[in-house]
Amino acid sequence: MEAIQQIIGLTGIEYFSLGQAGMIIVGLILVYLGVKKQFEPLLLVPIGFGIVLANMPATDLLAEDGLLSFFKLGISYEILPPLIFLGVGALTDFTPLLSAPYTMLLGMAAQAGIFLTLLGAILLGFTPAQAAAIGIIGGADGPTAIFAANRLAGDLVGPIAVAAYSYMALVPLIQPPVIKALTTKKERAIKMGTSVKVNNTVKIIFPAVCMVITILLIPTAAPLVGMLMLGNFIRVCGVVERLNRAAQDYLMDIVTLLLGLAVGASMPAERFWRWETLGILLLGVCAFIFATICGLVFGKIMCWVTGGKVNPIIGAAGVSAVPMAARVAHKVGQEEDPSNQLIMVAMGANVAGVIGSALAAGVLIQLVPLWF
Repeated sequence: MEAIQQIIGLTGIEYFSLGQAGMIIVGLILVYLGVKKQFEPLLLVPIGFGIVLANMPATDLLAEDGLLSFFKLGISYEILPPLIFLGVGALTDFTPLLSAPYTMLLGMAAQAGIFLTLLGAILLGFTPAQAAAIGIIGGADGPTAIFAANRLAGDLVGPIAVAAYSYMALVPLIQPPVIKALTTKKERAIKMGTSVKVNNTVKIIFPAVCMVITILLIPTAAPLVGMLMLGNFIRVCGVVERLNRAAQDYLMDIVTLLLGLAVGASMPAERFWRWETLGILLLGVCAFIFATICGLVFGKIMCWVTGGKVNPIIGAAGVSAVPMAARVAHKVGQEEDPSNQLIMVAMGANVAGVIGSALAAGVLIQLVPLWF
C-alpha cells in the first residue's frame, strides 16, 4: 500500500482539486465551441488548451520559469496585443471609412457603451480601475480588452479576455434582436448611396496623419494605434508587399496562437472561481449590448438629421468586431429588402469602431488613475 501511495505521489492525481477539474471542463467547452460551432476557432482553441494546461496539477507550467509563464510575459510586457493590431492594420481596408467619413461618428458613438458599463460596474462594487477594464469589453475587441485589463486590473485579464472573445463570436446572435427592437421596418429598408472612390494618396496619408493626431491627444493609446496604423501603411504604401504578407499571415497566426495560450494561462482555478468572475461575464454582455444600442441611437439621430438618408442599423456596426458586425448589419438590412447593399458603409462604421475602441481604452488608462 505504501508503495502505491508513493507511486500516486509522483503523479498529479494527489494534488488534483475540484476547482481545477471545473476549469478543465471550461477549457474543453471553449475548444468545443471553437471546433464544433466554429466560434472564433483561431482564438478559442488555444485559449481552451491554455486553460487546460494551466490547471493540470504538479506541472510547474505556471512557475516563474515555466512554459506558460513565458507566454504570459507577452501580455504583461504589452507585446502580443499591439502585434495583433499590427496584423489587423495590415488586414484592414480603410476605404469604406474614407469614402464615408461620417461613419467615424458611428464608430465613436458605439464606444459610449464602454462608459455606461463602467458606471454600472462601479455601482456593483468593482473598483474604478476594474470597472474601466470590464467596460472595454463593450468595444468587442479582444486585444484592446487584454491591453486595458493588463494596465488597469492585471488579475482580471483572463476572465475579461474570455468574455470579450466569447461575445465577439456571438455577434450574429446578440445583435439582430437588439437592432430589430430599436429600429422600424422602414428604417431597416433604407438604401444608401454607393461609396465614393478614394484616391490612393489619401489612403497612404490617412494612417500616418491619424496616428500622429490620435497619439498626440491620447498618448496612452500609442501601442495599439501606432501598430494599427503601421500595419495599414504597410498595406497601402505598395513597396513592402513581403512585410504586408508576413503581417497578415505568418505574424498574425503566430501571435494569435501565443496570445490565446497566454490568456488561458491567466486562468488558474483560484483566480476564476470567484463571484467577480460571474459579474465580469454578466457585465461583459451588458457592455456589448449597450455599445450596440449607443451606435443604433446615434444612427437614428443621423437618419433624422439627414432626412432619412442614413440607415440607422449601420450604427450597430460601430463596435470593433470586424467584419462580423458589418455583416450582421448588412444581413438585417437585406431581410427587409434583398436588394439593400449596406456592407461597404457598415464596414466604414466597423473599422471606425476599431480605432474608437483603442482610443477609448487609452482615455480610460490615462484618466482613471488620475481621477480615482
